[in-house]
Amino acid sequence: MILSSLSQSDRYAALHTLFPQAFDYIRNADLFALAPGRYNIVGDDLIAIIEQVSGRTREMAKLEAHRKYIDIQLVLEGDEQMGWKPLADCYNPVSEHSMEKDIRFFHDAPASYVPVPPDHFCIFFPEDAHAPLVGNGQIRKVIFKVAVNPAQP
Repeated sequence: MILSSLSQSDRYAALHTLFPQAFDYIRNADLFALAPGRYNIVGDDLIAIIEQVSGRTREMAKLEAHRKYIDIQLVLEGDEQMGWKPLADCYNPVSEHSMEKDIRFFHDAPASYVPVPPDHFCIFFPEDAHAPLVGNGQIRKVIFKVAVNPAQP
């Protein structure tokens, strides 16, 4: 897991071939003008999901993990905390991994929570279980789904 400010995003561009395009999209798109929903940027290899939802309590948030995608979760507005725990330390799954939705939820509690203010992001790799959207009031964010193994060059 990585937590950083948007001003430092260039440091992480080299970690994946699609990270530069995700960070370019952040800099060039009017993310506040986009309606909540899914936006394919590079086919199914790089997807932006705009969310505007009410924050939830720590008890309501479930740890989740993905196999096919890396998440870059950028908070645009609101008060959000994100829970984290190594996937290898998650022993209490809610169900099997959904291949269709690329997600598996866990009853385990996060090992830690980090506050993520606006203009900051977390990168969650497949080995990172995470519990997003913990907070008070409305949270507006963009989640980039970055294919671990992109099909497109």
